Amino acid sequence: MNIHHPIEIEPGICHGRPVIRGTRVPVAIVVGSLAARMSIEEVMHEYGLTREDIRAALVFANGLGM
Repeated sequence: MNIHHPIEIEPGICHGRPVIRGTRVPVAIVVGSLAARMSIEEVMHEYGLTREDIRAALVFANGLGM
């Protein structure tokens, strides 16, 4: 995957699940938190993410049909 892409998949990080680059926050956690009605601001605060991180997770998940 592109080193500048905000999502990474590495076998040694979270069992190869897609995560926000530079964190161990899985894309599925971001999507699930928003689906559980957490606000974007709450997700940012809870997981130390930026709006761009959250946007990238949603775009990535949409491409996978999550």
